[in-house]
Amino acid sequence: MTHRILFVCLGNICRSPAAEGVFRARAPQFETDSAGTSGWHIGDPPYGPMQEAARARGLDISDLRARQFTAADFDRFDLIIGMDANNISDIEALRPYGNETPVRLLTDFAPQAGADHVPDPYYTRDFDGALDLIEETVAGLNAHLQS
Repeated sequence: MTHRILFVCLGNICRSPAAEGVFRARAPQFETDSAGTSGWHIGDPPYGPMQEAARARGLDISDLRARQFTAADFDRFDLIIGMDANNISDIEALRPYGNETPVRLLTDFAPQAGADHVPDPYYTRDFDGALDLIEETVAGLNAHLQS
């Protein structure tokens, strides 16, 4: 089965493109995309410091461009992954009536990580810490999808 996975954060320039980049490197057989709940950065590449942190780990996310999450994404994807509770709330606010596409927190897939969300490095400035958590949670997501 082909899984279509959408990663969502606030601006789609740090966490969600990083998660997409990590996931597509680990599980290239799946279709992926990322989006933001806000429209602030539409068309922009991932934030420079996040690109640098990803590049240091052998990940190139420079080809990604920010876009805004829309209600149509519920029909385009099999699983929608938010980075924090606010993202989940914003995603759910757009859910079409009767749609049952699962929406989950990325951290749900690695409870051993001890985090209930992926902190936004745009504000925390901890790009490596965010990537550490993303790598751990994406490994859990991949294992979940393979089972």
